[in-house]
Amino acid sequence: MQHAGGYFSAASPSLEIRHRSSGLNVVFHGSRLTYAQYVSATREMIRKVRQESQAGFPDETLLHKIIEGNTPFALEPENDEARSDSGKFRRGILLTHGLTDSPYFMRHLGEVFRSQGFRVLSVLLPGHGTRPGDLLDVKWREWAKAVAWATDRLAEEAEEIFLGGYSAGGALSLLQAMHDKRIRGLYLFAPALDINHKAAFANLHKLTSWLLPRSKWLEIKPDRDFYKYESFAKNIAAQMFYLTIALGRLLRRQTLDIPVFVAASDDDKTVNINATISLMDRLINPDNQLVIYTADAVKLASRPYESRIHWENSLFPEQKILTSAHTGLLLPPDDAHYGVQGEYANCIHYYPDEMGKYLSCMQRPEACWQGEINPKNLQAGVLRRLMFNPNFEHLKAELSGFMSKIA
Repeated sequence: MQHAGGYFSAASPSLEIRHRSSGLNVVFHGSRLTYAQYVSATREMIRKVRQESQAGFPDETLLHKIIEGNTPFALEPENDEARSDSGKFRRGILLTHGLTDSPYFMRHLGEVFRSQGFRVLSVLLPGHGTRPGDLLDVKWREWAKAVAWATDRLAEEAEEIFLGGYSAGGALSLLQAMHDKRIRGLYLFAPALDINHKAAFANLHKLTSWLLPRSKWLEIKPDRDFYKYESFAKNIAAQMFYLTIALGRLLRRQTLDIPVFVAASDDDKTVNINATISLMDRLINPDNQLVIYTADAVKLASRPYESRIHWENSLFPEQKILTSAHTGLLLPPDDAHYGVQGEYANCIHYYPDEMGKYLSCMQRPEACWQGEINPKNLQAGVLRRLMFNPNFEHLKAELSGFMSKIA
């Protein structure tokens, strides 16, 4: 098992250089750039910040791997029929990652859309991909600005525009669609539509954080992952709350008539599945579809397979999988970093209070259960938060069916 301990190491939950802003990734800087220029500039920004965070990165191969996983990507369909007579792609989709994540989380999904003839663009939300401290001062409107700009770039290349977003990226995609009549359809994955109202007070730390910098942080973790921050700044909880408030106001005033596909987990501890179901109840397009993964045998048995809501099992005891998890919805079991044999294990829920379990979780995969980090699952034994979707092939099939339905 390999980890990025040589890059972001921490023997104790103390503040380090990664917990300070780099000053380079708080606002969106791509407004006057082409998409290719944006990708190039973003790649160099990530390189600069990551090298600075380690004071001279010791492994160039590892650095390159980390940079590429965090850099926005673009994909072209291989089929010539994907272009119209105008020379534009017939269909294009913008993919937006979630909070503390990176474009890496959208890569497999991007390949699914490319195989279906889509031009695919992705975006890196400001504050992400560099170091956790860059989320201390970021504002949600900068995220929205990045999504709006990338939508414009996609519209230059494709005739029909779709948006796809995961978690916070789902909320941002929905927000953009509420403003933008060019959007032909939405693909949302565990969209973050409802945040605990306590998050509204997360930035009260600013009254004392000049004296107690640790008060800016909800969680201080080792940050061993290549493509996702483990430390969590209070500011981003507040920003997500403000984003959902703005989105909720729009949804109360208007609705969407475009087709919407949503996949979500009934066991999700990060976002509220009931808010997702409520959204789908309010949307009016007859082609809308909701896929819910659940480990609840009663729900699977009692809720019929409907045209608009598909319930799918997420309990695989033979694989030691107890439930699905928010973190793994878009990643297949064979993902090299997060999959069954992946190099990363999500054990940070044990750090630093239960170091014995943390080390066992990191070092002994055969002894671990996997699933969402809820109280019931934690009682089963040492638990890794699930970072892949054992139903990924099912998700691909659901997406393919939906695409055919709305084509």
